[in-house]
Amino acid sequence: MAGQSKPVLSPWGSAVAGATGAVLANAMVYPLDLVKTKLQVQVKEKNGPVKPDGLEHYESTMDAITKIAEKEGYSGLYSGMAGALLGVASTNFAYFYWYSVVRTLYMASAKSTQAPGTAIELTLGAVSGAVAQIFTIPVAVITTRQQTQPKGDKKGLIETGREVVESEDGWTGLWRGLKASLILVVNPAITYGAYQRLREVLFPGKNNLKPWEAFLLGAMSKALATIATQPLIVAKVGLQSRPPPSRNGKPFKTFGEVMKHIVDNEGLFSLFKGIGPQILKGLLVQGLLMMTKERMELLFIILFAYLKNIKKDKLRKAVDLAAEKAKTSMPATLK
Repeated sequence: MAGQSKPVLSPWGSAVAGATGAVLANAMVYPLDLVKTKLQVQVKEKNGPVKPDGLEHYESTMDAITKIAEKEGYSGLYSGMAGALLGVASTNFAYFYWYSVVRTLYMASAKSTQAPGTAIELTLGAVSGAVAQIFTIPVAVITTRQQTQPKGDKKGLIETGREVVESEDGWTGLWRGLKASLILVVNPAITYGAYQRLREVLFPGKNNLKPWEAFLLGAMSKALATIATQPLIVAKVGLQSRPPPSRNGKPFKTFGEVMKHIVDNEGLFSLFKGIGPQILKGLLVQGLLMMTKERMELLFIILFAYLKNIKKDKLRKAVDLAAEKAKTSMPATLK
């Protein structure tokens, strides 16, 4: 009910609920993730599209899906999925864990029961996202490489990681794009900040949302964040993928360098390439994630309450048994 307070999960429980929801949501729409990466990484030079190492050039989302399915079969639409879901799980676990921690610490330090304002929500989200990125970006780098490998050059997660380490900057190559990723923490910050604000505006005082309500809020908040940060998303993918042929194997060093190369060769609006599948994927994933996370949190609350009751029952039985044993072993004169 609206007037009742909602039980609070521990940071660990919130992290598991968030990671589980993210994995389920991303698994359902993974082909869109693959396609948006391929669209964002392909480069057009001034004299026309470039197709390096046998890579196909795609004109649109549907064109990409059709060509991938024709050349690699429908399994090709799920290339690199294991690594991608591992990255999704680790990133979301870290994000939701640290978000829960920093939000709890803030509320305790502020000594307030009122929900933080928009600026504070964005700051808390940014801090949590930055910490999560530092620990999880190597998986994102490897996944991007897997998604953009030509058909005849497919490699597993470990082998792709070894290739990154050996062919570029050593182990630091696994953190390629970290600066862009740290700047991109504004994306989840905008997403979850907008989610909290929209929730308060559209469903004030409501603790437990219906699945469609959580989906709607998640989709709306992610769309706003994606539009605001798409150029940085494109630049990050460029940093983490193989360099275009015109650079003769020389990788990009900064996201500003990637953006300049794209603008010089493809025009300003190419900074928004792949935004169609990016937004569609974001709408579906964020909607499903928040819908699933809401359900998962309720399940965890019920599970933890059940386990807590079992523990109490066992403790009470143990105390009663100890008391009974003490009573039976007590000398008759003391009874």
